[in-house]
Amino acid sequence: MKEITHSPFSGYLFILLVFLLIVPPIIGIIMTKMIWLIALIVIGAFLLPGFVIVNPNESSVLVLFGAYKGTIRENGFWWVNPFFTKKKISLRARNLDSDPIKVNDKIGNPIMIGVVMVWKVKETYKAAFEVDDYVHFVDIQSEAAIRKLAGHFPYDDFEDHEAEITLRSGGEEVNQMLEDEISERLMIAGIEVMEARINYIAYAQEIAGAMLKRQQATAIVAARFKIVEGAVSMVEMALDALKEKEIIELDEEKKATMVSNLLVVLTSDKDVSPIVNTGSIY
Repeated sequence: MKEITHSPFSGYLFILLVFLLIVPPIIGIIMTKMIWLIALIVIGAFLLPGFVIVNPNESSVLVLFGAYKGTIRENGFWWVNPFFTKKKISLRARNLDSDPIKVNDKIGNPIMIGVVMVWKVKETYKAAFEVDDYVHFVDIQSEAAIRKLAGHFPYDDFEDHEAEITLRSGGEEVNQMLEDEISERLMIAGIEVMEARINYIAYAQEIAGAMLKRQQATAIVAARFKIVEGAVSMVEMALDALKEKEIIELDEEKKATMVSNLLVVLTSDKDVSPIVNTGSIY
């Protein structure tokens, strides 16, 4: 069953009717002692529970003895059947900023991950009757979607070098998958997911220290690789320049000594203290 739009009566018209059914008969009973006017007062009192106020971006779901009769979406002051049970459901956009939860990524590493989501009720019938508590349903299903997404991708590609998408670097692609997964889960409750994205991700505390050291080691190795690569290029340029300008003739032994000295100077992670030889180079 889908949402049905209910067209209520104007509340201002019926409040005038209720006034005429209650106030004049009371005056008439006091002045003329006409007891039968009590029937009009009873009718007016019976109509009072039918008034309903619908604020902007709110709705009122109407139920008659267990049967769904429709939803009032238009804001204003209305009157409906007094026997209707009225349940208000907000149509405003809401934020969900989940606390980071511990999950396992694709390769089993424990990580902490949290999401921020913007959602609102799209179909009031499903929100009211398909689930017990749609707000709690959003919380639980969002957490389930996070766990499922985290199990499909590694945190990074340090251990899974073949991974094209990771949770840390996936960016919009991972966020879109998360949004699609949550939207599919919340469809049963008539919830529209406007935006969902990962706002916190980190290794769990028990492995954070070890993973930080590994990341630092990887960064150091990558930096040293670039340094060595640059040093070899500079040594090659120096030897070619000396040969081209015929500044000095170097045999293989001298070239090896020069290459060794230059590489030590260029790749050292500390300042080099030069030693000036004032005599023979031998």
